[in-house]
Amino acid sequence: MGNNITLIGLGAMGSVLGELMVKNNISLTVWNRSKEKAAGLIAQGAKYVPDVHTAVADSRVIILCVVDYKASNDILAGLDLTGKTIIQLSSGTPADAREMQTDILARGAEYLDGVILATPPQMGQPTTPIFFSGDEKIFREQEAVLKTLAGNLVYMGPAVGAAAAWDLAILSTMFGMQFGFLHGARIMEAEGIPVGALGDTIAALSPVLAEMVQEVGHDIEKSQFSQPLSSLEICAYCFELMQRHAAESTITAPFPAFALEQLNQGRAAGFGKERFAAMIKLMR
Repeated sequence: MGNNITLIGLGAMGSVLGELMVKNNISLTVWNRSKEKAAGLIAQGAKYVPDVHTAVADSRVIILCVVDYKASNDILAGLDLTGKTIIQLSSGTPADAREMQTDILARGAEYLDGVILATPPQMGQPTTPIFFSGDEKIFREQEAVLKTLAGNLVYMGPAVGAAAAWDLAILSTMFGMQFGFLHGARIMEAEGIPVGALGDTIAALSPVLAEMVQEVGHDIEKSQFSQPLSSLEICAYCFELMQRHAAESTITAPFPAFALEQLNQGRAAGFGKERFAAMIKLMR
């Protein structure tokens, strides 16, 4: 086995992970249900084995990058994992991570959970983030190998579900922004303004926008909801304007409608004169 790594899963992300390891002279065994996806890696020097038992036996360190934890569990079912180090890079919930850790440890192996916060083309860069949680010893032992995949490795602590929790929280923030951007794009289109210009402007304003998000996080932690610079009432008024513009421009407005419904609940609960962060009290 030596310093060989076994990579299981050659989808869009897994294939890129394999290429990065091979390019960094890591001895690599790969396994995927279909050999066709391994062709490029075989040409670059990776070893493909059609039998997953052999692939796992080939290395002490096994990296999983498949669709989800169920697929991971199905692949590993019945295999001898004694003495192995399992590094999970598939998507799931904190409960998935905890359940998998329990199973892996019971089978005589070590376990580290990780989440990739980037797309395949973004991998291998100094700023590419991967969050890890669980066994810090494994993280430190495998850090050099993992650095070939992403330069910004962050250990999130011993609670094995922490990385997955961070992943979901960041995705929620990102997609919330993206849904808002889609409505912004319709505003641009309705007014004859290039949508690309909106994207460019948001990128330029990102430090200011990020500071606003950061402030909400601190407000929630400190239960600091009074003396708002921009009250819930003012936030609601913004979405009322968006809805009026949508009616005037005959465009659909599902995002503003949803946001205003939530804010109106906050107003009804008596939070209208408080900071936007007060919405967390309603959500709790």
